[in-house]
Amino acid sequence: MESSQLENILNVKYTKKYDGYVQYGTAGFRTKADVLEHVLYRMGLLAVLRSKVKNAAIGLMITASHNIGSDNGVKLIDPAGEMLEAAWELIATNLANVEDSDLVFTIRQIIEEQNINMSADATVITGRDTRESSPVLLNAAIAGIQALHGIVKDFGIVTTPQLHYLVVCTNTNGSYGEPTLHGYYTKLSKAFKYVRQDKINNGQYVAELSLDAANGVGATVMREFYNYLVGTIIINMYNDGIGDLNHMCGADYVKVKQMPPVSVPNKPKVRCVSIDGDADRIIYFYLDENYEFHLLDGDRIATLIAAYFKELLQESRLSFQLGLIQTAYANGGSTNYISNVLQIPVVCASTGIKHLHSKALEFDIGIYFEANGHGTVLFKETVIQIIKNAVINPELSITEKTAASKLLNIIDMINQTVGDALSDMLLVETILHDKGWNIMDWEEMYKDLPNKQLKVIVSDKNLITTTNAGRQCVTPEGLQGEIDKVVSKYRNGRSFVRPSGTEDIVRVYAECENSTDLNELIVNVASLVYKRAGGVGPEPKLS
Repeated sequence: MESSQLENILNVKYTKKYDGYVQYGTAGFRTKADVLEHVLYRMGLLAVLRSKVKNAAIGLMITASHNIGSDNGVKLIDPAGEMLEAAWELIATNLANVEDSDLVFTIRQIIEEQNINMSADATVITGRDTRESSPVLLNAAIAGIQALHGIVKDFGIVTTPQLHYLVVCTNTNGSYGEPTLHGYYTKLSKAFKYVRQDKINNGQYVAELSLDAANGVGATVMREFYNYLVGTIIINMYNDGIGDLNHMCGADYVKVKQMPPVSVPNKPKVRCVSIDGDADRIIYFYLDENYEFHLLDGDRIATLIAAYFKELLQESRLSFQLGLIQTAYANGGSTNYISNVLQIPVVCASTGIKHLHSKALEFDIGIYFEANGHGTVLFKETVIQIIKNAVINPELSITEKTAASKLLNIIDMINQTVGDALSDMLLVETILHDKGWNIMDWEEMYKDLPNKQLKVIVSDKNLITTTNAGRQCVTPEGLQGEIDKVVSKYRNGRSFVRPSGTEDIVRVYAECENSTDLNELIVNVASLVYKRAGGVGPEPKLS
């Protein structure tokens, strides 16, 4: 591109009007929607450059996931459906914050440093959630893409996992799946139907659930997806877009507050599912006969999947290295069960899907889930081929071939590109159906340690730094020792603190054996953070 052409990237409509600093974190940029137009325009520019570097299509998703409706954000998706490369997160942050007078120079600098061939083609696949601000921000992104002559493939309203799927399908010429929304729905629903055959209910399993869609994009998508699932399962949807996005509903609310979302009928022993605003997290829950709340989070989902896969591998007599990746937020009860009962290797990774994803790639079959319900399963290509060969191997028994066939179809049911709430829901339902379990049977696999989370508002989240996959606090100096001293007073106690990736808050997690001690433990740790890390407002307490 000629220098004179590069000058045309200055767009008076998308000049920088916000003086605050924005940072590309684990979930991309995420902040108040009304300050993001210039960021979206510049991310459109950057997506084109990234596409030229990788010689492949790049995704650009507009969403703020589980944040409130007035927020929004954007994340770039690399060619294999993975998160943006870490080095480019820094490039994105710098580009978003430079003054308008330095924009052309910064773009030219990126081109030179990354040795970008500007004559190469560039394709950017775009999508957005249902927030009111999303169309305006999409227009800004498209303007940026077109300013550098990139090709835009806009899929309109989609979940974040769907956009990841569309990116990888586009870049694999359809070998992973058809690069359309119809292809997504067909691939997942066909596999779901195959495994359960014509047996709708089985044992204690009843093919009906209640879905809390967080008043987000998942509600819009689920209405379409349900047309592909009719006759296999009944899904009663609540918080379906009429109410406020993520307000007292959704996976994050249910997980953190440990209570049912609003608007979902309080009926005992009903299997309920909550997804988040962009449908990449999933949490199960139910109320018992005494209307006591029971949570089955990402740890429970991962454990269910791991146990089931181990059974199928034993039945098919296939030998693969199976591993499970968790974060510091994983409940100690799940970790003990996976390690000591299932005897499956467990790895602790830093919080953030990109960290879990990379660790999962080290196994033949890598299962990764954050406790918040964000996760999926990865299979090496060699594993998939071996399973395909087993299905048609005449020397194997019917039992072995049946198990291999189930594995093969379950692979098609899983969105390997990223955590996908709807895909994960179908996988959980498949396992419960095959085992003939209700949600109470699932819960009885192991006992969780009582646990809670608190948020501490601070003046600067960067005062808190951590190591050891987020389990140990490095700064402020001495804080970890004080936390350890508090934790030592409680049987099976554990607590850690972690700065948010997007806000000036510090998240505090605590668990211990005695639920009556838990409140005291977490408040004591949160108070230490408040005092040592510049707490703002009143001292932390449980609401």
